[in-house]
Amino acid sequence: MNVLLIGGASKVMDSMIDKLNKSDHRIYLLTGQKRGNKDQGNSRKRVFQKYDFPYDSESVKDIMESVRPDVVLFMGAYDSNFDWKYHGRTESVRYMSALTNILSAYSMTGDGRFIYLSSYEVFSGSYANDIPETETASPKGFKALAVAQGEEMCGNYRNMQGTDTVILRLDHVYGIPQKGQEEDNPCFKMCLEALKTGRISANSRNTFSMLYINDAVELVYKVITAEQTSQSCYHISSMEQINEIELAELIMEKMGAGISLADQSVGDMYRQILDGRQYENEYGQRIFTHYPEGVAQVVAFMKRYSDSFLKAEDVGGSLGGRIWHGTKVTVKSLLPFLENIIGFFIFYILNNLASGSQYFGRLDFYLLYVLLFAAIYGQQEAIFSALLAAAGYCFRQADGQIQFEVLLDYNTYVWMAQLFIVGMVVGYIRDRLRHVQNDKEEEVGYLYERIEDISEINDSNVRMKRNFEAQLVNHKDSLGKIYEITSSLEKYATEEVLFYAAQVLAELMDSRDVAIYIVANRDYARLFSSTSPEARKLGNSVKYTGMGTMYNELINGRVYINKTMEAGMPLMASAVYSEDEMQLILMVWGIPWQRMTLAEANRLRIIGTLIQNASIRASRYIESLKGQRYVQGTSVLNEEAFTLLVKAFLEAKSRGLTECTLVEIVTGYQNYEQASALLESCIRQTDYMGTMDGGKLYILLSNTDLENAEGVRDRFRKLGYESLLKEAVV
Repeated sequence: MNVLLIGGASKVMDSMIDKLNKSDHRIYLLTGQKRGNKDQGNSRKRVFQKYDFPYDSESVKDIMESVRPDVVLFMGAYDSNFDWKYHGRTESVRYMSALTNILSAYSMTGDGRFIYLSSYEVFSGSYANDIPETETASPKGFKALAVAQGEEMCGNYRNMQGTDTVILRLDHVYGIPQKGQEEDNPCFKMCLEALKTGRISANSRNTFSMLYINDAVELVYKVITAEQTSQSCYHISSMEQINEIELAELIMEKMGAGISLADQSVGDMYRQILDGRQYENEYGQRIFTHYPEGVAQVVAFMKRYSDSFLKAEDVGGSLGGRIWHGTKVTVKSLLPFLENIIGFFIFYILNNLASGSQYFGRLDFYLLYVLLFAAIYGQQEAIFSALLAAAGYCFRQADGQIQFEVLLDYNTYVWMAQLFIVGMVVGYIRDRLRHVQNDKEEEVGYLYERIEDISEINDSNVRMKRNFEAQLVNHKDSLGKIYEITSSLEKYATEEVLFYAAQVLAELMDSRDVAIYIVANRDYARLFSSTSPEARKLGNSVKYTGMGTMYNELINGRVYINKTMEAGMPLMASAVYSEDEMQLILMVWGIPWQRMTLAEANRLRIIGTLIQNASIRASRYIESLKGQRYVQGTSVLNEEAFTLLVKAFLEAKSRGLTECTLVEIVTGYQNYEQASALLESCIRQTDYMGTMDGGKLYILLSNTDLENAEGVRDRFRKLGYESLLKEAVV
């Protein structure tokens, strides 16, 4: 397979080249740099052909036609050719023009697959659940915006021109860094902070997942070699949740003694994890390097080559690290003086050799020596070199003996003054230029930080503006609109209301995952309807009195908000009361963290109040079916009541609002009265027995899919009754 890699030198690029080379693929590389630029990639010798051309060059089209690649892999968010730290605005323009030229050249060939590497950075908010591929991107910053626009461009080529373009979003890739190169991942940043300061700052409210670079390359390789792809975008993630405190403790364990933890757990919860289940279901996934092994490798490398990551002003890590770093800083500080002394002896010898020479006799080597070190090191070294030069001059004039005549000669002092003046002036100019340059770099860095802050503020204002516009246009938050939607429950039959109440609740709360539980007694509530598998995660029956904070909030008439993001609990919940008795529990799961506010809690309370009459009436009707519509002397519902109930359940199932299974009992020669008496012990309180089709006995298993229904049918067989699954009402 011919694979064209497009991107600058990086660990991701080197790892990808290694993987493709080991798999015997022919690798072509477009570096995006002009010929002659230094290439720091370690694996570039193993590519079949390397092309040193900028991305906007017309030669890109010729390269595509020449190579005819089966797969084109553009590094995108991981391309080191773009400097996003200080030149984000200009680089975003260059990035889009480069991608446009590459995609247009690729589309002209008409063959092969184009893979675009994106990242988690296209999402800027906090998400209570793992982020699926269908989630709308919300980029913040120039790099994220450019990467997101690149995704959109690839999608347009796929939709408009039918090209096989695939977007792969990678989640917090980390690995062994290159010496002296900064990386933008939590593991590297914490390790670097530990080496520099001896402590790690972490916030337990920041949660994410990381993917080791070798695992990321393996998962990308599966898409490269896949025969076809069903989706245009995949999330590649380990989906192994970790927060900053846990990561910091892991790094401290690997670093050894001397590293402290600065707990900065303040602010709102921030959670950002890509949902990689779509990729896992289609291609299969196995993570080889988990956090303990991956972090250990990063820590070991950075400790071993700490010199390349630390600067002179850094403190150093542990006690041993600080001593070693201090020693290196001292040696580094003394090195210019050592060089100065060595340079003095060289120029001293040259001056002695040149004295009396016809051509070099009038050349002042001491002056050249002072000028050289003044221009290189500045005023401090200029003074030191002038002192050495003066000492060498006096020693030479005295021929190794102390003669006061040399010291009393005014020509000696004129020469010395000349030496010091020239050296100090040149050194001052050099120091001044260096100072101006440093100030300029500092000012530029400050201005770029200001631009990022202003951009962030602007993004926030734009989001607020759009939210207000949506409220004005749609009026979804108005009481009138809420009442209009909740009033639609009145058109449903009594046995259908609770099912569609979940649908109405999902629409009004703008959530895909809601559930409604009916309170069965003072301890337990049973699931009646839900809008997704996520909303059914608590199971068909819950002991709501044992749910801690949630129960305390509900019993006191308040809306529960899961601000601590406690696992296994809904994000918001509210109870519906009748005559001071809790009747229903409304649970909301799938809402963003930023919407878990008092305003949303009030809206949930209002919605619960507006659907109260219809829902409680429906709940009581369901209970009355068992109490008032039994066949006399049995626990079997009569045909009319049971048929209405079954139709309501199956209709709700077809809309994804509940799970249920209808089973026909083969009673043989027995009548259903005898059979129902035995079968009653095998079903739950939430299941229903009834007659249909002229006296046949049926059982409706609520909140039970076909797989779980098999277990119930096995219990029927043990009692001597066979059963038949029914997909619809006969």
